Amino acid sequence: MKSTIERLNKVFDSRVRIGIMSALMVNDGVNFNDLKTLIDVTDGNLASHLKTLEENQYIKVQKGFVGRKTNTTYTITKAGEKAFRSHLDALEQIIKNLE
Repeated sequence: MKSTIERLNKVFDSRVRIGIMSALMVNDGVNFNDLKTLIDVTDGNLASHLKTLEENQYIKVQKGFVGRKTNTTYTITKAGEKAFRSHLDALEQIIKNLE
């Protein structure tokens, strides 16, 4: 059995990725600009973190249009939800063990 610290997911080491996953856990979908505002990062920074999460199949990307403007919306996948919950559980366990 893995130790608590080994159960932490390296993909979620970044505050930006934790912010993205947290936003997607509580919303059905969030578009790029809303995520950017919420997490307070640059376009490029957000895009690179979204790409990592997508490559790990933790989020799903839907591209569409609102009028003539492109609109990219992100949703969490079942695998992403499971992985993030497991990461949060491991963090919680570490904190409890420190008390």
